[in-house]
Amino acid sequence: MKTVKVVAAVIKEVNDNGEPIIFATQRGYGEFKDGWEFPGGKIEAGETPQEALKREIMEELDTKVKIGNLINTIEYDYPNFHLLMDCFWCEIVSGELKLKEHENAKWLTKEHLDEVEWLPADVILIDKIRMDM
Repeated sequence: MKTVKVVAAVIKEVNDNGEPIIFATQRGYGEFKDGWEFPGGKIEAGETPQEALKREIMEELDTKVKIGNLINTIEYDYPNFHLLMDCFWCEIVSGELKLKEHENAKWLTKEHLDEVEWLPADVILIDKIRMDM
């Protein structure tokens, strides 16, 4: 089975009530259209995961992010490929999170993380994020 290496940004902010919130995006294309995920994408040849993540977030959301600590590396077997996903905490440096490839997005508090239909690999990360928010 083919292995696909990707990176994902768990973009964290604080809402007006002082609660931590996480940015979730809904896929607008492809095999997993309409599923919710953390934004990111494939690592290209010669890129570090951090470089790939900065590039992907700029391409998908027109936003510059600061890459923080690695949260976890998720491995998941989809029907047609094995996913290897490095997930990092991120914060916005500049930009307005414009949806260029996604059809929807939401800011979620830890109490609301289960209110979207996460893609299977992203589900694995939810409990860890909830604990670390």
